[in-house]
Amino acid sequence: MNTSLQIKSLTGEAILTHIDALADILTNCVNGGASVSFMLPFSLEKAHAFWLGIAQSVSRDERVVLACIDAHDGIIGTVQLITDQPENQPHRADVAKLLVHEKARRKGAAMALMEALEVQARDRDISVLVLDTSTGSGAETFYQRAGWQKVGEIPRYALMPDGEMTSTSVFYKFL
Repeated sequence: MNTSLQIKSLTGEAILTHIDALADILTNCVNGGASVSFMLPFSLEKAHAFWLGIAQSVSRDERVVLACIDAHDGIIGTVQLITDQPENQPHRADVAKLLVHEKARRKGAAMALMEALEVQARDRDISVLVLDTSTGSGAETFYQRAGWQKVGEIPRYALMPDGEMTSTSVFYKFL
């Protein structure tokens, strides 16, 4: 791991404190073509609204938000562990919105975030993680390199930000 990177769990209040940086990362990723639930055109206002909702969710203890902080550039990436699951699935969590600003990619931020997310999950007695990502994306390749098991693909699952239909690949990881 890049030694200048620090991973920190953000409280709801901390998300609000860093909302501009988090909104910038989300905007950068969506405008760069990442399939993370949003369509173009995508604005900073929409990103701020998203992070306001996430801050409320964290405050209700429904999820954990981790930030990757670079000593020089500040917050450069984030990932979420969604722990609010049905009562028959207390051992499972969803992974969502692994986002790294384009200026910081290929420096270990994504892997550092995912490793820290697994620690957070284990600390909560979570033993099964699940996620999905756009089939054929760089994220799909990353998750396979990070030891995730691909279950399969769902055709025509979602739209890319530009409106093109995409399949999704579903992954799991046992801890």
